[in-house]
Parts: sequence; structure tokens; C-alpha cells
Amino acid sequence: MIDNLFTMFPGQGSQRAGMAGHLLREHPRTVGRVLAQAEEATGLALTDLCTTSPEADLAPTEIAQPAIVATSLAIYEVLREEAGFRPGAVAGHSLGEYTALIAAGVLEAGDALRLVRRRGELMAGVSRTVSGAMTALMGMAPERIEELCAAAAPLGVVEVANYNEVGQTVISGQSAAVEEVGRLALEAGAERAVPLKVSAPFHCSLMSAIEDEFAAELERTAFHAPRLPVISSVTGALVRDEAHARDLLRRQLAGPVRWVDVLTAASAYGVGGYLEVGPGRVLSGFANRTVADAPVRSTNDERRIAALLRDLRPQPVATAA
Repeated sequence: MIDNLFTMFPGQGSQRAGMAGHLLREHPRTVGRVLAQAEEATGLALTDLCTTSPEADLAPTEIAQPAIVATSLAIYEVLREEAGFRPGAVAGHSLGEYTALIAAGVLEAGDALRLVRRRGELMAGVSRTVSGAMTALMGMAPERIEELCAAAAPLGVVEVANYNEVGQTVISGQSAAVEEVGRLALEAGAERAVPLKVSAPFHCSLMSAIEDEFAAELERTAFHAPRLPVISSVTGALVRDEAHARDLLRRQLAGPVRWVDVLTAASAYGVGGYLEVGPGRVLSGFANRTVADAPVRSTNDERRIAALLRDLRPQPVATAA
């Protein structure tokens, strides 16, 4: 049996066609219930979107966000119901923070999915009014990237959006300024500059235009005190209480994701390992490259989930003959 796992929930970009198809086949009762609940909360055909729809149908941010949360929540519920899983602490990468707050009892699943649906709609609205872009820069110190963003500011908004790991930082903003920082970074010795396939400039000040409207949605939603430690991707520190959680979700829209700080904070807890719960393996990759001497696992496919369920279940105690 394994316990005290730091449990990480992924964000946008982890979606893929059929990402919950194997889940529904192997765990129909639990996964069917979660997807039905998600459909009721969002008004979207999430069972089809998460199991049989082509990847293009998942691309719009207002679809991708609830689909990822629904799939991550379905996996979490399988682990909880079939193996009694309880994390030692939780965190989510941007969007994934909503799933983390569900796991910690801060948000009810239906409320979180409703918020995520509205979050995606508002973000999509920004993309229709701003020519935005995001680029991942590899092999350059984040402090140097911050300097390059300042140098390119005359061309428009460009800011650090994600501090993912020591060797990967994502920038976001207006297209011309983002492109210029990518060019400057390569000239200054960055290993790579990879434009991301996103529909909006997430986690930069361009998103501040939707903060007030989303804050009103948050105020209408019930929040509760965390029942287990939640490390916020906004601050890299613990979520203190329900009011703090609500404020962090507002600040998250235009603020950077501080994932390096999240992993550093988690390591201070002496966790027994790191577990990514959701589609994809991006966060487990960050953990593998950031945290030394700790097991890292994911739930990217049925084989990994089955192995994890075996290891999570209490082992029978041997008795003397």
C-alpha cells in the first residue's frame, strides 16, 4: 500500500480524443455517474466529448476546460471508491486547481464544473477581441525571460504565464510581443521556443478584463474550509480558508502559474510520492525532472490506473498457521 501522495491535477492542454473512453468501459458505474453529473452542471454533452468525439471538438477552451475537469474527477473518484484513496496534499495546474479544491472539500463538484464552464466562456471571449499567443521557452533562466519581456513591452503585452520547471517557462500576451520575446530568447541562448496551440493568452494581464465578472460568479458559489492541504498554483503556498480559495481563483485568471514553487512546497511536507490524476503526463514529467528521490506516478491510461489501484489497496495481513 502507498500513502501520503502529493496529488496533482492537470490543466488545459492535457485533453485528447477518447481520454475517458477506457475509464467508462472499465469503471462504468463510477465514471458514468461523474460524467452525468458533469453534463447536468455544464449543459454540455461531456460523455460523448470525453469518450468518442474527435480532438477538434475538444479544442475550444470553453469545451476543453470542463472536459478535462470531468475526466480528472472521474479518475479521482475511481481511486477513491475502489481503493479508498485519500491524498496527503493536493494541487492543480491552473484549471486543475478546481479539481484539487473538489478533492479537498472546498468546492462541490457541480459548483466547480459550473464555474469552469463559465471560466472557459469568459476566456474564449478574450480570444475573440485580442490577438494573443503563448510560447514555451526552454533552457533559459526565468529571470532572464522576465528581462526580455520588459524589453519587448513597446510591442504590446508579454508576460511570464507559467513557471513550470527550472528549464521551462511559458510566456503569454499579444502575438507580436510574444513572437519578439521568442526571437530574443533564441538569440540569447535559449534551447527552444515552442509556440503553444492555445486559443487565448492565458495567465497574463489581458485576462484582467474578465476578473470582475468571474468574481461575481465566485461570490455566488459556496466555498468551504479545506479538509486537507491545498497548495495554490497562484502563490505556491497553502490555501488558508474558503475566502482565500475564492480570491485565489479570481487572481488565477491573470496571474502566472508558479508550479516550481508548488513542487518545492510539496517536498517540504515529506510526501511519500507524487501522483498526477487526470489525462496526460505533463505534471508527472515536471515532477520527475524537479524532485529528487521520490516516486512519481500518473493515471494516463488503464494499465497505470490498474497498477495504482493494486498498490493503493491495503494488503492482507499474513497470519501464522
